[in-house]
Amino acid sequence: MTRRRVVITGMGAVTPLGNSVDEMFKAQIAGRSGVGPIASFNARRFPTQFAAQIKDFKLSDFVKDPTRWRHAGVNSQFAAAAAQQALDNAGLGDDAKVDRTRFGVYLGSGEGTQDFHNLISMVAASYNPSNRSLDTSIFNRGAIEAFHPGPESEQELHTTPAHLAAYFGLEGPNYNCLTACAASSQAVGEAVEIIRHGDADLMLAGGSHSMIHPLGVTGFNRLTALSTRNDSPEKASRPFDLHRDGFVLGEGAGMVILEELGHAKKRGAKIFGEIAGYGSTADAFAVTDSHPDGLGALACMAGALKDAKLSPTEIGYINAHGTSTKVNDRVETLAIKKIFGDGAYQVPVSSSKSMLGHLIAAAGAVELITCVEAIRRCVVPPTINYDTPDPECDLDYVPNVAREKRVRHALSNSFGFGGQNVSLIVSAFSD
Repeated sequence: MTRRRVVITGMGAVTPLGNSVDEMFKAQIAGRSGVGPIASFNARRFPTQFAAQIKDFKLSDFVKDPTRWRHAGVNSQFAAAAAQQALDNAGLGDDAKVDRTRFGVYLGSGEGTQDFHNLISMVAASYNPSNRSLDTSIFNRGAIEAFHPGPESEQELHTTPAHLAAYFGLEGPNYNCLTACAASSQAVGEAVEIIRHGDADLMLAGGSHSMIHPLGVTGFNRLTALSTRNDSPEKASRPFDLHRDGFVLGEGAGMVILEELGHAKKRGAKIFGEIAGYGSTADAFAVTDSHPDGLGALACMAGALKDAKLSPTEIGYINAHGTSTKVNDRVETLAIKKIFGDGAYQVPVSSSKSMLGHLIAAAGAVELITCVEAIRRCVVPPTINYDTPDPECDLDYVPNVAREKRVRHALSNSFGFGGQNVSLIVSAFSD
């Protein structure tokens, strides 16, 4: 039986580099950093005081009825904006003649409204360090209820895909996975499988996340995973550079419309690319650290290549997971060299996180969109802040300046805490 082919017919993004795919990609090609001081809470007592945050975001700029989202968490609002862009881009507005029971949602989206996080922020703001006292009036029932940003349902991980299904009338399969930093890439891969297996014709897939809140920053600081380069935050995310000291938290959403090829052709949809390969593995090693020999990452990339029926020599660009941590960058470089052999030095590898920061669950989907745009526009984005080569990281990381290059097949890597690994291969579409 011929395998059903899955193509991308719509894309949308809300990121620290812009609130559209076009704006985001142009900023990447320009080598612009989206990192700056944290604005959403007072971070002056934190080891890390900066992040890559969304700017100038108003949900009313994207959706027709923003009041439907007034209790929704920031993750759901980012997701709604990116989803609306993707649907519009695909020509799938309210009047589109498609079978909504065959149109599903698969997300990698993080936790919802941060009631507890926000309460901690309120407590911290009331702390007087001179006498180590709290303003206990914050525990007044009325004050706390006034501060409460939304109903309890907004805490649940299934809420964002449920919101999207209800708002856009998508009645097909509906899932959310949270496999850490691999989540939205895995969501795309699993959505592809749903279409391949014939259980849907269209899927809205991607991710949305923000951990730029006191508990998020505290947690990653405790793990010593974040950069603490507070004197020059725009230089803090420096994947593969010898002097990297951790990743930079980001936030945002990336969404794609995945569609069975015959269905897309029948309705005359514009095709932006084809998902040719999907690989997913587990390191089975540790809750946080990657396997030191890169075995899971290696197997993941090999699986994607096998699924796509491609050899390593056919990959023209790799969008690396490239977090800017000591271990991740070394292990990913090692895995690429193992699978690509001598050819590893000929394929350009770059990290979007050098500019976007790390969007955690949403990172993979946004980086997949970057790969699609690199193929379409024949230009590979750079790894910025790459100043001092690391002897253990010796590939072509497209340092600091974008490069014109014709790419037919691009590989996007996403490796998460818990040893979750996902690789996606997107290809230029051809019959």
